[in-house]
Amino acid sequence: NPSDDSSHLLTLLPTAAQAACYAYDSRHDGCLEGTRADLLKEIEIWAEGTDERHIFWLNGWAGTGKSTIARTIALRYHEQDRLSASFFFSRDQEDRRHARKVFTTIATQLAEQNASLKEYICEAVAQCRDIADHSLRDQWTRLILRPLSKLEAPTTPQVPLMVVIDALDECEDEEDVKRVIQLFAEAKALGEGRLRLFLTSRRETPIRLGFGEIPGDQYYDFVLHSISSFVVEQDILMYFRHELKAPSSSAQWPSEAELARLVEQAESLFIWAATACRFINDGRRLARRRLASILDGDSVRKGSAKKLDEIYARILVESISGSYDDQEREELLRLFREIVGSIVIVFDPLPTIAFARLLDKPKEEVDQTLNDLYSVLEVPKDLDFPIRVMHPSFHDFLLNKERCVHPQLWVDECKAHYRLFVSCIELMSKALKKDLCDLRHPGTRTAEVDESRMEKYLPRELRYACRFWVEHLQRSRVKLVGDVQVHAFLRTHLLHWLEALGLMQAMSEGIIMITKLPSLVKGGKLDADAELDALIWDARRFMLYNRWVIEEAPLQTYCSALVFAPQKSLTRQLFLWEMAGWMVRMPKTQEAWSSLLQTLEGHTNGVNAVTFSPDGQLLASASYDNT
Repeated sequence: NPSDDSSHLLTLLPTAAQAACYAYDSRHDGCLEGTRADLLKEIEIWAEGTDERHIFWLNGWAGTGKSTIARTIALRYHEQDRLSASFFFSRDQEDRRHARKVFTTIATQLAEQNASLKEYICEAVAQCRDIADHSLRDQWTRLILRPLSKLEAPTTPQVPLMVVIDALDECEDEEDVKRVIQLFAEAKALGEGRLRLFLTSRRETPIRLGFGEIPGDQYYDFVLHSISSFVVEQDILMYFRHELKAPSSSAQWPSEAELARLVEQAESLFIWAATACRFINDGRRLARRRLASILDGDSVRKGSAKKLDEIYARILVESISGSYDDQEREELLRLFREIVGSIVIVFDPLPTIAFARLLDKPKEEVDQTLNDLYSVLEVPKDLDFPIRVMHPSFHDFLLNKERCVHPQLWVDECKAHYRLFVSCIELMSKALKKDLCDLRHPGTRTAEVDESRMEKYLPRELRYACRFWVEHLQRSRVKLVGDVQVHAFLRTHLLHWLEALGLMQAMSEGIIMITKLPSLVKGGKLDADAELDALIWDARRFMLYNRWVIEEAPLQTYCSALVFAPQKSLTRQLFLWEMAGWMVRMPKTQEAWSSLLQTLEGHTNGVNAVTFSPDGQLLASASYDNT
């Protein structure tokens, strides 16, 4: 069945979960009906008109409502079945804080929306099944630009294909940001009216440089904070009237005078207005007192960032207010820094239960710490969904010592990363073991392990620890000298960790992690340090050589991978006792690792050419199988 073949080919394209505008755990609703009317109309005219500029770049300060506008546009077109694709970047989600999956995700969505495009995209995947490992340029050209160019030109004018990209500034790699912009510019070659790209971001240097390198007649540069303050204030007033719920059904609340002062305090920042509304409404019976506390603040105009910082500080102070003695207050502040500080820096958000287990704290303690922070954190009622920071500006505020002027509330980012590194190591040391998922048979393939078994034996907090412990160590900027913890972990649990990575199909991530590790633990002159260096080097060779077999069948870590390791391999010597007991006679293997690092697989016929890129980072090969 051709349809089944196409569906199988599309599964070869990795997609970022929750990246689309209609994702279930989206943090943004659309614009309130009646607000942003002129701007939304202007975007609609650009999208459906004859403007030669195929990119609309909506940019502005943090908190001015860019993501809400992006979601409004995307949802509007989605409901009309006219949205081709969308990708919402997010620094707090692993799949969405880099550009590695942006084009494969967009290509998958395009294929789902258009049967002709699906055929062309599947042809591209069939010709290059490892396209997900190729450069961004190759992915863009093969999966998007060429398939779009093959579409027959319509005989009558049609609405262009619409793609929405939000929060490009939350993509971590600055070079990738510029590259994505430059690649989007190439859509100009498709001709007038074929593709519209709506893109939002802060006006940060890498993005300005990216747009600076493409002709100005290719993009619409709209600065959001340049809109008339009167227009924005009217929208914010409408928002306050809609969102603030009176504690009782008596007199109008807030009064017109109070609403006017709230609008003045917001200083054109929608995120300030949204945060203030959540803070006031969450007070319930204390809503009037909370409103008064905001209005009693210094009314002198201080600038948008300063006003946002003030309301964040007020919310945090309120969360620890109460009748506590000095010792109790210090304990509350410590819990705040540990729990909330961890939430704002995690690389992939976790549900409350998983988060509590990662930090080795009772769930009740985490719940109580977060109880008065729903204004700035999204804590879902559904226990399967992760805790998220409501807006990136809160992350920036909490980690910036100059902005978070309360020293006891400020989170030291390096210390927070080190605490999470220690938590990851401790959790893995307690939970990892041989045959973690109780598979029993060495030949069991990863594809045969169902998700329910994975959830039971390899829960989300343990997966997180296995994937990010080295990253947290790196971000902590701590140089481990004579470290016992890492050495003890690798000596005891190296193979258990590799088995877990195999189950998660994350051996490539593990290789990157083990490659980073030497620079993070060097510096000592003790024998233990030299032994740790040697073990890390040997573990990397072991992982490179056995990557494929461990991902295919994780329990082969203790069978073929260990059995065929060189006689002098430290990994083999350390874990000889882990070898399968049913092996009576061991094969003869070479004494030491050879110059062969890894066997690259993929071609189905002889290879007739190979070449390295100038920087030595990429290897291209050509084969008689026509790939």
